[in-house]
Amino acid sequence: MPINIPETDKKRVVIAGAGFAGLTLARKLIKLDLEVVLLDRNNYHQFQPLFYQVATAGLEPSAISFPLRKIFQKVKNIHIRMAEVQSIDSANKKVMTDIGYVWYDYLVIAMGAETNFFGMKHVMEKAVSMKSVAEALYLRNRILENYEASLITRDQQEKQGLLNIAIVGGGPTGAEVAGALAEMRKYVLPKDYPELNFDTMKIYLLEAGPRLLNAMSEKSSRQALEYLKKLKVEVMTNSIVTDYDGNYVTIKDQPPIHSKTLIWASGIICNRVPGLEEVVYDKRNRIKVDQHNRVIGYENIFAIGDIASMQMEGFPDGHPQVAPVGIQQAKLLSLNLISLLGNKPLKPFRYIDKGSLATIGRNLAIAEFSFIRLKGFIAWIIWMFVHLMSIVGVKNRMFIFLNWLWNYMTYDQSLRLIIRQKARNK
Repeated sequence: MPINIPETDKKRVVIAGAGFAGLTLARKLIKLDLEVVLLDRNNYHQFQPLFYQVATAGLEPSAISFPLRKIFQKVKNIHIRMAEVQSIDSANKKVMTDIGYVWYDYLVIAMGAETNFFGMKHVMEKAVSMKSVAEALYLRNRILENYEASLITRDQQEKQGLLNIAIVGGGPTGAEVAGALAEMRKYVLPKDYPELNFDTMKIYLLEAGPRLLNAMSEKSSRQALEYLKKLKVEVMTNSIVTDYDGNYVTIKDQPPIHSKTLIWASGIICNRVPGLEEVVYDKRNRIKVDQHNRVIGYENIFAIGDIASMQMEGFPDGHPQVAPVGIQQAKLLSLNLISLLGNKPLKPFRYIDKGSLATIGRNLAIAEFSFIRLKGFIAWIIWMFVHLMSIVGVKNRMFIFLNWLWNYMTYDQSLRLIIRQKARNK
């Protein structure tokens, strides 16, 4: 059954996914004489780089989420539908979803990626990932519920497991989560739970590789390690997690870690879209595209962002799966679609790396650019400015800025609410 979308005589572009890449493309295309259909499982755009602040009670979910219909409130040539893509019928130019199908002239796949648990069933069932606002909020609940439970248990070993937190993945997300939790342990939790001894609380950061922040320089990696040690985070490199039963984290060739909270920030993987030929996928399930982001073997299907694998000189496995890549690809694709409609030559994509940022905690950050490397307070200010300017909506920017300012002055936040979903009577 077709999705109810008004028919026009304009060319229709269907965008699957409203992440950084999909939203950027939609905002560019609405200025053209096209019909745009935006599909996403949620009715909002979410700012992934700040998920960890929701998880650590620094921000409310609404601060980093923005309703899609609010963004396009005054636009007439876009149709937004909450739908999950199930398959593609390229022969008939149709996208099949859980609410019906929609036809297209051009299809753009921008569905991002999911957490990669590397086939470990128990880890997938017991660990907590952060690939959505809902997961970040769930993690916040889990952490706070564990502290509440630790107040009433008499078993010291059980109490220690409730206090300890293990984080897997030494990239920017893992380092940022570890730093935020370490600051909570020092400034916030002792005031909320004076009956608990947080000097005994352990925060572990486990990285399978030899160093942290692998995408940044070795100097930045050493700096991040220094910052984390300053915050008393126990960093364990060359530590491969092999299992987790909800109480103990099993590590290859090392003693297990006792923790009832395992945060998984290690690796992402793309979901395959049924209907596309098997040959278009690389070893990480990313969709192979040409230099114009056109899916190999398809004339009118494109892929951008994390799910796209453009293999070229300097990027044999595709570009980094970070927001700037998707945003730049979306901007160029909007221009190329114009050229395509006018039978003009397309421009090839060239990624401009504007630098890398990572924050470990208050006044502790690292900024790497092609011409300079910064650390400490200056890098922290740059990190905050870049993230604020990337947030959708002036109101959200103001809200986040005021939260950060209040937190900086008071060393506290008042967002530590345990929000449970009410069980329905059957």
